[in-house]
Amino acid sequence: MPEVRPPRRPAGTAGRPGRSSKDGSKGTGKPGAKQSGSYKAVPEAAAPKPGGRRGARTAVAPQASGAKAEGKGDRIAKLLARAGVGSRRDIERMITEGRVSLDGKVLETPATILKSLEGVTVDDKPVEDAQATRLFLFHKPSGVLTAARDPGGRPTIYDVLPPGMPRLVPIGRLDLNTEGLLLLTNDGELKRALELPATGIPRTYRVRAMGQVRQQDLEALAMGVTLEGVRYGPVDASVDRRATAGGANIWLTMTLTEGKNREVRKLCEAMGLRVSRLIRTAYGQFSLADIPVRGIIEAPSSAVSGLQKSLSRRVQQAQKT
Repeated sequence: MPEVRPPRRPAGTAGRPGRSSKDGSKGTGKPGAKQSGSYKAVPEAAAPKPGGRRGARTAVAPQASGAKAEGKGDRIAKLLARAGVGSRRDIERMITEGRVSLDGKVLETPATILKSLEGVTVDDKPVEDAQATRLFLFHKPSGVLTAARDPGGRPTIYDVLPPGMPRLVPIGRLDLNTEGLLLLTNDGELKRALELPATGIPRTYRVRAMGQVRQQDLEALAMGVTLEGVRYGPVDASVDRRATAGGANIWLTMTLTEGKNREVRKLCEAMGLRVSRLIRTAYGQFSLADIPVRGIIEAPSSAVSGLQKSLSRRVQQAQKT
């Protein structure tokens, strides 16, 4: 393994030591654990019903209304993020590319102050003011991109989502060949809060790979490692099933809180493993459970409200440290 440095744990989380593997333990390759709570399935050919009462808002996910009670308004990037067009960074890029207009005039700066999104278009399409925050759990299949479009013509998640869905943006990304749980929301501020390393939201993956894992490698991951000058925080990794005489594949479970680009694959390669299948089984409190491939369900409004409050506390705690 690469250089090991003292742990630098994200705020609000506690790194756990690497767990010893247990030969003979069950390892069926089932993507996710049983999901608790009540969720609403979205029919393949029908638009989803409204997500219930407006969830409680926090500093992380502000009021859905485009205008403040008093004052001059908000930056257009903030308003568009609330409306689910994308993250603030995404919107700033769209403005730079000349894709955002106000009353037919292309905007040149994301610092434009507005009280509402009246007259605003993105790619020549009108944008409505933000609605109540909604959150969806989608089982992304392998072979589709987590992107709005692909210049090469490859399929994206929007090509396989059921018709009638609201404008949604992905929370984090899954590689082309990575499958499993992908959260989608209509609230760019919620997206940003869930992606921030400071909030320390855990992501769990099941990994099928060829090779053998040493206990010392698992312990190194638990402390955090540096690969090619990039520091990776503590990762809780364990072996679910070791390779047998009749097969070369092993199954691991890995939980991390940073979500750097291709992090799981790079860490496995550093251990001498060749990943053949990668499945995200959980993101924070939400798990893949038995959602079928290409299936999508909506989280209840009570779960969304609780999530927003939790994120607000995490951000406040991170700001104090």
